Amino acid sequence: MARGLRNHPQIQLRMGVHSGPVDQIKDVNDRTNVAGAGINIAQRVMSCGDAGHILVSKRVADDLAQDRLWQPLLHDLGQVEVKHGAKLGIVNLYSSELGNSQLPQKFAGETTNSDGKSARGTSDADAPEKSIAVLPFESLSADPNNTFFADAIQDEILTDLSKIADLKVISRTSVMQYKTGVKRNLREIADELGVAHIVEGSVQPAGNRVRVRAQLIDARSDRHIWAERYDRPLDDVFAIQTDIAKAIADQLQATLSPAEKAAIEQPPTSNLVAYDRYLRAKKFYEMMTFDARSPETIRQAIRLLEQAVAHDPKFLVAHCLLARSHAYMYWLGADHTPGRVALAKQALSIALQLQPHGSEPHLAAAWLAYHCHRDYQGAFAELAIAQPGLPNDPSVFSLPAFIARRRAEWEQCTANFERAVELDPRSTWIIQQAAQTYWLLRRFSDMARLLDRGLVATPGDANTRVARALVDLESHADVQPVHETIQTILLEDPSAVDAIADQWLYVALCRRNEAEIMSALASIPEIGIIPFNVRMPRSFCEGLVARAQGNVIGSDSAFSSTGSEMEKALREQPDYAEALSVLAMSDAARGRKEDALNEGRRAAELLPVTKDAMTGAEILRNLAITYTWVGEKDRAIKQLEELLPLYGPVSYGQLKLHPWWDPLRDDPRFETVMEKAKKPVELK
Repeated sequence: MARGLRNHPQIQLRMGVHSGPVDQIKDVNDRTNVAGAGINIAQRVMSCGDAGHILVSKRVADDLAQDRLWQPLLHDLGQVEVKHGAKLGIVNLYSSELGNSQLPQKFAGETTNSDGKSARGTSDADAPEKSIAVLPFESLSADPNNTFFADAIQDEILTDLSKIADLKVISRTSVMQYKTGVKRNLREIADELGVAHIVEGSVQPAGNRVRVRAQLIDARSDRHIWAERYDRPLDDVFAIQTDIAKAIADQLQATLSPAEKAAIEQPPTSNLVAYDRYLRAKKFYEMMTFDARSPETIRQAIRLLEQAVAHDPKFLVAHCLLARSHAYMYWLGADHTPGRVALAKQALSIALQLQPHGSEPHLAAAWLAYHCHRDYQGAFAELAIAQPGLPNDPSVFSLPAFIARRRAEWEQCTANFERAVELDPRSTWIIQQAAQTYWLLRRFSDMARLLDRGLVATPGDANTRVARALVDLESHADVQPVHETIQTILLEDPSAVDAIADQWLYVALCRRNEAEIMSALASIPEIGIIPFNVRMPRSFCEGLVARAQGNVIGSDSAFSSTGSEMEKALREQPDYAEALSVLAMSDAARGRKEDALNEGRRAAELLPVTKDAMTGAEILRNLAITYTWVGEKDRAIKQLEELLPLYGPVSYGQLKLHPWWDPLRDDPRFETVMEKAKKPVELK
């Protein structure tokens, strides 16, 4: 190939090579295709080169270096920071016969410090030509509080365009941050979202009619490419968004398959009341962050979705979101019962009956397999069906990231999070989840980098601000930054305490400040807290506080309540590992040593790290707490030593400051454990 290209200099090629997982899938035309993290990373490697370059990832180079034929052709370029802050080790492969020996432009002026940090800023490639963001439409209703029609039309235009594989379409979560009513800098917005084009417009309902104006703008030049006005009856509102989506696709010269064209022409519902409830439910569903109120937020989404499908029993996407919401309630532990799983399956069954081969039902089925059964293979099988019809849905990539995290497959995890962030670059939820991955790997500088990016997108988000300040506590046992951040947030917006109550209690316990501990505890909801995966009811928090205060009677009473709640759950589900883990700690606090040890070990057997690297590690951490509280110091130290090399919720700051570990503080071996916790988890 290299020899042939020398005879045709007008043909400019570059290559990127990586070794990683690739899955065979069927596309919308039933043709065999491939997708996966391996291809995503290879594309990133390729994007670092210019014409003629053959660039390979460090992983591939390490393999090739074992062969004397290839070793002399490998020229290490060091690490480069690519889009969204991901770092890649890049090697240039060339000889006198092939490749390009020149330094790629992306590396021009690039130096990599000994600590691995880049000495220059990032340099993103130009936004793809067929990339677009649909901004919120302005509502010109006589009632300023009535934004339904503006929200509905913008949402459906975005939904329709996102089904076109030939386009890159930014997710709703990111675009909704650009509210109407203020002057927009479209070039700046396009740069922030990584797109070339912007759609904006206005909606004015009047009587039984609606007037919609829409325009497509090339944000790079601020040039208006297309604009149109539509005057239609209100009951024809969804036909308007179909016409607009088709017009925009045509202007961008996007290729539509027959399946994509049919999907765009299919209205979501003909019932405007049902659609109103669905839109409101979506807003609640999209509010999921590191927020103590998440269980109640999902409950509100479920109530609205139940109303939506009651108004229109054939409302497909409402049934799909309802199934996902029920499954997430189960996963959170807020209602970890067979009844909740049955509700999720019922909603999914209706969706599959309405559209057996539809992408949305199969995406919902993938989330159900993951959240209700930890069936990772089943989730991937459903994703393979869903992905071709939802090429711009971030969850098509975030779900594989979550699964990879449960499997301790860190490279695939970060690569898929990166792709999800591309489609939803200002999503607080995705950025927080990616940052949490680095927390559990004790890679706190990477955690800080991601949360800093999140604060650029949503500087006022209380949970992200606290999480960012927690980096200093977890990595260096420095509580002052997060204490000051929480106090500032409470001064700015006292109602924010409900969102950060769990984080505030954690910090207050680490600071041993009784007044703050009681204030934080007062804001903990009855359902309790979910620090990572294992729900701890409010009574457990009360017991922990009483124990830290030396209040034996209060501790025993609170932990007895926790024990009763967990025992009730276990009567229905004897193999509920998370409940067993919390029961073990509660019994340990009450001096029921043998019961506590049996329960804690049983929990670890039921959900080992080989089945779920994340929750399994949290259960092992809780087992170490159980050993600590029953006076089994040797076992506690040994459990911590075994846990530290794993991905899990243990940090230097937590060990140094949190009352959980007070009984171990006089043991010199615990000092050694704390020193080891300063180091990140070694990736294998």
